[in-house]
Amino acid sequence: MFGDILGWIILGIVILVIIILIVWLIARTIGIYNHFYILKNSSEATLGQIRVAMKKRLDMIEQLLGAVKSYAKFEQETFTRVTAMRAAVATAGPGDLNKVEAESRSIFGRLLAVAENYPDLKTSQSVTSLMDSVKSLEDEISRHRYTYNNISQEFNTMMDTIPSSFIGNLAHLSKLEYLQFEEEIKTPPKIEF
Repeated sequence: MFGDILGWIILGIVILVIIILIVWLIARTIGIYNHFYILKNSSEATLGQIRVAMKKRLDMIEQLLGAVKSYAKFEQETFTRVTAMRAAVATAGPGDLNKVEAESRSIFGRLLAVAENYPDLKTSQSVTSLMDSVKSLEDEISRHRYTYNNISQEFNTMMDTIPSSFIGNLAHLSKLEYLQFEEEIKTPPKIEF
């Protein structure tokens, strides 16, 4: 009789341990799944902030082009390209933002070079103010890019490690692309008049 009671107690403990393990496993799975989506939503919000800052920068570059236009003849193609980039930023993914970033930096570098060649343009209050604003936006974009890449790194690490990789694959998630903006223009801008 004592053996039967002891057997039932042991069976009850084993069942309780199994239930606790199942509940813990479900809670852990839900926690990992939720963390994936927290990171995914954070990355999308940060990309949105980058898009807004890049659009502002392109608006200012367009204004700078207008101010510089009277001093140097920029090709109509440059104005058209800036307008196209502004429209593309709203829906651009990380890879497209990398391209817009490189191209807008190139145009801005050419504008800086033109300002250097025309002293009265360089001292113009509106041009100086716009250039300072663009440089300020460069810092803002850089901060947002840093945040986005940190979020992407955490997300991608979860996609590469066990057990979160199983949950990520079951949810059909894929790794996030990093933003790899160039810090400086690799080749000096070519100025043509």
